[in-house]
Amino acid sequence: MNPDSRSISHTEAPALSPVLVRISEAFAGIVDEVLRVFGAESCKPLSSEYYLIRTATPAAVRQSREGIFARWNLPLDHAWPCNPSKMEGFIDKAANTLLQKFGARKPQAVFIGLLNPGSPDRYFRNLAANLRDRVLRVFPSLLVQNVEEQNPEADTLFCLVGKEGLYCGMASPRASNGFYPGGSKFIGTHTPDTISRAGAKIAEALHYLGLHRPPLPTGSRWLELGACPGGMTSELLNRHFRVTAIDVAALDKRLDGHPGLTFIRQNVAEFHPTDQVSYDALLCDMNGPPADSIRQVVRLSRCLAHGGIVVFTLKLPRVESVAAPLHLLDATVATATAGGLRLFARTHLTYNRHEFTLFFERGT
Repeated sequence: MNPDSRSISHTEAPALSPVLVRISEAFAGIVDEVLRVFGAESCKPLSSEYYLIRTATPAAVRQSREGIFARWNLPLDHAWPCNPSKMEGFIDKAANTLLQKFGARKPQAVFIGLLNPGSPDRYFRNLAANLRDRVLRVFPSLLVQNVEEQNPEADTLFCLVGKEGLYCGMASPRASNGFYPGGSKFIGTHTPDTISRAGAKIAEALHYLGLHRPPLPTGSRWLELGACPGGMTSELLNRHFRVTAIDVAALDKRLDGHPGLTFIRQNVAEFHPTDQVSYDALLCDMNGPPADSIRQVVRLSRCLAHGGIVVFTLKLPRVESVAAPLHLLDATVATATAGGLRLFARTHLTYNRHEFTLFFERGT
């Protein structure tokens, strides 16, 4: 046979990349479906929310529509499966290994978190703090010491530690979807002056917003839809913002007389501000059908200054599949876009349950 008449194809299997993915327990029933979309060829659960997957399409974790279900992700550059509590000299060995593997790549910072952040066991919390102290001594020149000072677009060395071992990688905070390892900022919700856990939700949303926008200046004006009982209102006021809060129910008495607060006890659908009023940001955490909520947001967004932002909580019905929440997300974004709002970020926050947080800005 003439060799030229034969066509022989040799195709190599695509290389698999390890990626550490965090998916909230709120979506535990659809984890397998989400990971299939990410192209996971294998999966190793490391805790109740962290999954070590191997995929030929790591970009899908960040760029696919389904990526919103992944609260945080990290390309895994180094894994040390072990039990640190049973290893003598773990901290020194780990710190020196991190310097050898990542020192030449010059991360802007090194931050170390927990694979099981909700555990009451303080051993690994103390271990993470002690390991970071040691890392700071051996790394010659880190540009950033504090989480809030990170450049969202520059690479940070993120590490997670637990009884399963040490797992590390480098990525920018924006690419990994959070300033902290794991994407979580601990915000206490049990202080005597806490009105509701919703305050922690907006605090986390504002922290997350720093991945994409400079912080709003002190004195910025917020319009809050569906404010009762006032957990988010209180948090905004504590940050020295001015808040116009709208709700048919009364706010918590602790907010009475606050100088930065204007409270209008009225149904949001009946609220019609004057044309002279302008706001820097609009917050909507209303319950009820999302289609109704986003229509009110679009209607009132005419009161936003150019470039003003919207923080919108998309309430999801019972989550039994990937498709239904994404369909609702697409419909919500389409309504907002038609009304002159541009989606620039979306995420599932630590303090979200069956809901997403969407960030829009007003265009021309």
